[in-house]
Amino acid sequence: MQERNIALKLMYVGTAYHGWQVQKNAVSVAETLEKALSTVVCHPVKCTGAGRTDAGVHAEVYIANFHTRSSIPTDRIPLAVNTRLPDDIVVVKATEVPEHFNAIGSCLRKEYTYRIYNSRLGNAFYVNRAWFYPKHLDESIMQRAADCFVGTHDFSAVRAVGTEVRSPVRTVHYFNITRTGDLIECRVCANGFLYNMVRAMVGTCVYAAEGKFAPEDVSAILESRNRTAAGPTVPPGGLYMTQLWYDEDVL
Repeated sequence: MQERNIALKLMYVGTAYHGWQVQKNAVSVAETLEKALSTVVCHPVKCTGAGRTDAGVHAEVYIANFHTRSSIPTDRIPLAVNTRLPDDIVVVKATEVPEHFNAIGSCLRKEYTYRIYNSRLGNAFYVNRAWFYPKHLDESIMQRAADCFVGTHDFSAVRAVGTEVRSPVRTVHYFNITRTGDLIECRVCANGFLYNMVRAMVGTCVYAAEGKFAPEDVSAILESRNRTAAGPTVPPGGLYMTQLWYDEDVL
């Protein structure tokens, strides 16, 4: 059997995991998926994922790909692997893709959504699913701050200090902040993200809403490339990967 390149569409709740990436001494989504897949295709499997989601971060949509010589039909793979996975990881589709396809390298754009539960009292159903923030936030001020991030910029001011990357320049296509009742959603789409970038962007918008600086000051903060000038990195439990864009029909 010739080797096939299989793309998997999946979703997961990240609370129990140390992020996507395989790690030596912590349980990850990739390791859990690879172990399940290896029992289905009867050989060791290495998955390439669409991005390195942090510990505790979720994915409503995620793409991973792996290579196999197994002849199992693609429509059987989700059913077979899901019986070997914990309930918080679900494979929803498998597609045979061209040899050159790579879940991260072939990804054109990504969207993350950060959810804030903004109410004086907490909500048990949002524990580890949204950031509980009891002080009222004005989403219109947050939106004015968010607008400053749109475009092509050096995002050094909103990334984890000390992380190696070829270039801190990224293009943000949109950053939309909406409120439905007590739930604030911050949706940001870019051609790529730096480590902790979305969580630091949201923290900066929250600081603007708190009056720590004017929302329009965010442009100057970005230009400064100074991480300490921006807002904090908000907790991981409110962050979700929500959309991915590919040329191939893997979604």
